[in-house]
Amino acid sequence: MLLNIKNLHVAIDGKEIIRGLNLGVNKGEVHAIMGPNGTGKSTLAAAITGREGYEVTAGEIWYKGKNIVGWPAEERANEGIFLSFQYPVEIPGVSMTNFMRTAINAQREYRGLAPIPAADFLKMMDEKKRLVEIHEKLTNRSVNEGFSGGEKKKNEIFQMAMLEPTMAILDETDSGLDIDALKVVAKGVNQLRTSENAFIVITHYQRLLDLIVPDFVHVLFDGRIIKSGGRNLALELEEKGYEWIKQEHLI
Repeated sequence: MLLNIKNLHVAIDGKEIIRGLNLGVNKGEVHAIMGPNGTGKSTLAAAITGREGYEVTAGEIWYKGKNIVGWPAEERANEGIFLSFQYPVEIPGVSMTNFMRTAINAQREYRGLAPIPAADFLKMMDEKKRLVEIHEKLTNRSVNEGFSGGEKKKNEIFQMAMLEPTMAILDETDSGLDIDALKVVAKGVNQLRTSENAFIVITHYQRLLDLIVPDFVHVLFDGRIIKSGGRNLALELEEKGYEWIKQEHLI
């Protein structure tokens, strides 16, 4: 199993948000995490990726056979964990080219490899730009500076394509996207799916799951997964909302 989360409890400033969550993800799988606002979806993503301020108070996060609780975010990233943020940040003065080359070389150094040759890097950038249909003008600017919301999300998918993670987490990547931008993002994700990687897609909306078809759908409520199923579960949520699940579980 690529990712195996056991009885996870996570607190922010002493307040418990995740309350005994279990989740297993194998290579080649796409898992969708759905649920109302404030139920712990983004907290789960932060805990997996090692974001500061999110304290794991109990439980384990096993990734590639290692318990990564306590690992710094940089080490998790170098091991192939990637997070696409709900609200990508701007990094003025840092060009996309330099940003991506630095990130790739940091991973290569971690893995005992020499820096990527300039010609290979530029060829790789061209290939990935075509894959995610990102315009040249965006990659020639500072990271996300002056980008629209849709451009920022496309840029993150481009970064994911360049880094080729083993475990990619998309935290409400569809938030604020029009249908055309959503299709471009979904196409990029679908083309990056392989039998050797996996995705966790955090979303409120069925429309994304029409384009990135999940193998499993999980409903997160009050810090724990209360129901799991196939893609039809997302269709039921779209039709009935979350109240029926809450009533079913006497929440």
